[in-house]
Amino acid sequence: MARRRSPAHILIPLANPRTAADLIRIGSALMEQGGTLIALGIVEVPEGMPLSEGATKARQARRLLQRVLEFAPPGVELRTVVRIGRRAAEGIVELAAEEEADLILFGWAGKPAGRRSMPDAVFSPTIDEVVRDAPCDIAVVKQRGVGSVGRILTAVRGGPHAELALHFAESLGRSFDADVTVLHVVPPDISPTIRSQAERALAAFVHLHASERGRATLVEGSDIRATILRESEGAQLVVMGATAALPHDPTDGALFGALPETIAQDARPTVIVVKTREQPTRSVFEKRAEQAETLEAADRAAEAGRSITARVDRWFAESSFHHGEFADLKRLVALKEKQGLTISAVLPTLNESATIGPIVRATRRQLMEQLPLIDELLVIDSDSEDDTRELAEGEGARVVRHSDVLPRYGTYRGKGEALWKSLYETSGDLVAWSDTDISDWHPRFFYGTLGPLLTEKRIGYVKAHYQRPIVEGGLLKEGGGGRVTELVARPLINLFFPELSGYIQPLAGEYAGRRQHLEQIPFFTGYAVEIGHLIDLADRLGLQGFGQVDLDIRMHRNQELEGLSRMSFVILQAVMKRLEERHRARLFPEMGSTMKLPRSTPNRLSLEVIDLADQERPPMIRIPEYLERRKSRKPVPAT
Repeated sequence: MARRRSPAHILIPLANPRTAADLIRIGSALMEQGGTLIALGIVEVPEGMPLSEGATKARQARRLLQRVLEFAPPGVELRTVVRIGRRAAEGIVELAAEEEADLILFGWAGKPAGRRSMPDAVFSPTIDEVVRDAPCDIAVVKQRGVGSVGRILTAVRGGPHAELALHFAESLGRSFDADVTVLHVVPPDISPTIRSQAERALAAFVHLHASERGRATLVEGSDIRATILRESEGAQLVVMGATAALPHDPTDGALFGALPETIAQDARPTVIVVKTREQPTRSVFEKRAEQAETLEAADRAAEAGRSITARVDRWFAESSFHHGEFADLKRLVALKEKQGLTISAVLPTLNESATIGPIVRATRRQLMEQLPLIDELLVIDSDSEDDTRELAEGEGARVVRHSDVLPRYGTYRGKGEALWKSLYETSGDLVAWSDTDISDWHPRFFYGTLGPLLTEKRIGYVKAHYQRPIVEGGLLKEGGGGRVTELVARPLINLFFPELSGYIQPLAGEYAGRRQHLEQIPFFTGYAVEIGHLIDLADRLGLQGFGQVDLDIRMHRNQELEGLSRMSFVILQAVMKRLEERHRARLFPEMGSTMKLPRSTPNRLSLEVIDLADQERPPMIRIPEYLERRKSRKPVPAT
């Protein structure tokens, strides 16, 4: 089979010329020798106004584009063009046709905070419109910097878009003198026969479409997205093809597909997603199938050999720990030091004067002074009206009010807000949180959740579970706690997120995780923070990245029934929101954000209306102040 030619004419639309350097570098690496790069600036003029009204902006755009010329490598022809039009997409498509462009190379800033899923746009409305009408191939670059490139990862599942991705990965590998890993993900526990089929299909695919740099790698993973994200950690560039349907399957109208969009949004390195203009006929696909077993066929066979129930069952057996496994604190400290990790412990508080003192005292004495497991202890307070802050400071904790953290972003009420801001205020590689309304608190509430992270590198997030007796009428009642979990969270998880159904207490307030993952997910600001963590981290880590640990018994303050009703309402909202995002569809035309609570007295019957909408904070990694602080900050032990 003849190999693809490299593009000779590459069009690079620039919304912000200041971010053009990496796009120019990538375009130069992809381009055929002697080809041309065209940097395009678009000035949009609204309907009803003469296009001439864009003259001043066009002048400014040209001035900015002149700065792009300095980014061109020696020997590369780079031209700049400014177009004025009603819509940016029209100007891009028109110029691509005029210049006979072989490739349009877009930079993409990512989805705005709080809009992770936009059913009407895959990458952006402009990019999507260009994709539908473009006369050439498309590449979208989620820019995170292109410095020294030693490894390029391209994840493939077969088809013409994957062929283009592999060709581009090879070109980039030659230009950057980098290794190219051609990754294909198969589920765990597949039979040797199916695995052999997948290996042969991948080897044939690489042989047909790559040269000396492509190295075929078959990896097992319960979740394709999570596995690719994990594998991308060691690469400096990721190249993926779109996952659109075959021509004979018109029911799939995807432009790029949810998988490459998720990888582009969440992966650490720069990600390039490509879509070919090629429209292969059925005979072309049949010819490819004759040449080698297809990766798609291998995937179908692998999927048939597994089930969610089996995966959850295996995870439950392999990833459910007991705090006693980690009671040897000297061992944990040795593991921490061997791995070069630092640990931050966070105690969120709100009017916890009855319990905060002993908790801080025990943490400092046993986990910091006697043995240095924890490097940094933070009490983050939600404007307590009692002497919680003074008591915590008296015991040696560093105390901040969450309303004082990142003030330019405002503040919300709620535990999730405090947890989100605690990421900014701490610096440990591992972060552990514990509730502070616990009357029988023990250091295991920290070392128990940290233990799996220190002993199992595959695990990125650990939640606690425990017996939760409640006190009613002064009497201890076994098994009375966790009412919202059993009546709301567990049914929802089993219905809509069954991969998480093995969690014993998904809403537990004690958990720990690796900062590299926590900083990449959004935080609900209130009651929904715990279930939001699980759903969002499941996309990133996959089931095998989770763990849970038994902390035995936990005695804490119990809420009245009305408080539990409010909590349930907010959790339901969060789950419905994530369902809409996952399915890329508006499932509920109108979702209520207020809750009506009936009030009945002998003399009056009324409805109290309460606004219970949980806000959502963006991933902390998107906050400029956080990025600046992360460059130089080191853990600051409590004094």
